[in-house]
Amino acid sequence: MSDIKKVVLAYSGGLDTSVIVRWLQDEYNAEVVTFTADLGQGEEVEPARAKAEALGVKEIYIEDLREEFVRDFVFPMFRANTIYEGEYLLGTSIARPLIAKRLIEIANETNADAISHGATGKGNDQVRFELGAYALKPGVHVIAPWREWDLGSRESLMKYCEDHGIEVDYAKSKKKSPYSMDANLLHISYEGGILEDPWAEAEHDMWRWSVSPEEAPDEATYLELSYEKGDIVAINGEAMSPATVLEYLNKVGGANGVGRLDIVENRFVGMKSRGCYETPGGTIMMKAHRAIESITLDREAAHLKDELMPKYAKVIYNGFWWSEERKMMQEMIDFSQRDVNGDVRLKLYKGSVDVVGRRSENSLFDESIATFEDDAGSYDQKDAAGFIKLNALRMRIAASKGRNLLDD
Repeated sequence: MSDIKKVVLAYSGGLDTSVIVRWLQDEYNAEVVTFTADLGQGEEVEPARAKAEALGVKEIYIEDLREEFVRDFVFPMFRANTIYEGEYLLGTSIARPLIAKRLIEIANETNADAISHGATGKGNDQVRFELGAYALKPGVHVIAPWREWDLGSRESLMKYCEDHGIEVDYAKSKKKSPYSMDANLLHISYEGGILEDPWAEAEHDMWRWSVSPEEAPDEATYLELSYEKGDIVAINGEAMSPATVLEYLNKVGGANGVGRLDIVENRFVGMKSRGCYETPGGTIMMKAHRAIESITLDREAAHLKDELMPKYAKVIYNGFWWSEERKMMQEMIDFSQRDVNGDVRLKLYKGSVDVVGRRSENSLFDESIATFEDDAGSYDQKDAAGFIKLNALRMRIAASKGRNLLDD
């Protein structure tokens, strides 16, 4: 007999997690608590309640976490201009630590013995969920059904439903979806199907959040984003909450064909994976944030952030959001943002995002020094000669000592 009497399950209401509810009840003879998070995935989450109730679940948590998600996870990540492997804006990765946090909090509230998730044994999400859980509750018991059961396909899951009286929408479920998708306010991802061939172009009707650049309007859209301490607080002069900012940017970005991405990435578990992503709002945020930093950050502070960013991105991608190293880096990143205030003007046109203006009361741009016109003595160009000679000194010495710097 298992010592596990109650399990908190990250529950979507879909086929996989519905099977997991019954499997946990039968395999562990455990009471199941379901947790469904609304992170802005664009689908109703409330129907998960009726599905859970039909499976005999008594304690059901359905929570709107959109504001917390953007405020406490997405915005801090974008202060660092975070990109994994030069392209991926980490839309799936950044959602997992929040889900792990709530799983543990609910487990504590309900005196549960374990938590569970529906991530497979091939992906990154199992790592992210569990690293977060162990960081926040070291002794927690984690049940990962995909690593335990012998149900290895959609067909076997459907058969399990038939055998155990689990009602599913057969008209919908019998038609196999070509893609595995994950969505939240930051992005929607697509994997599987034709995308498993890295040479095959993604199908036109796969994309859900954006029009193709070819079909985008022939007239450009202009936006003005206002920043305080590195975060967007208003768009076109209208104050907005973090989640509202991202919702708005997703809408206007998608309408202009912004934010599509097709990449092959290196998963933490070791394999390469081809995926397509739509991140309209995040793409706009990345461009704008770098623009406001360009006039407000000191050169060496900006360069240090750029050197740090790949490490920070890797930490998030691999699931170490709750680690000491991420928190240490975040402290430095957030300190750098204290003067990142002002406005950025953008032009969206057929998939492109162009910066066309930036201004700040904290700007380090000095027109009197940078000008090509008469600077009225603000900058003495003769000073450059000594600067160049000093920087060339080590190379001049090496050459004078016979070092041939033309050698391969």
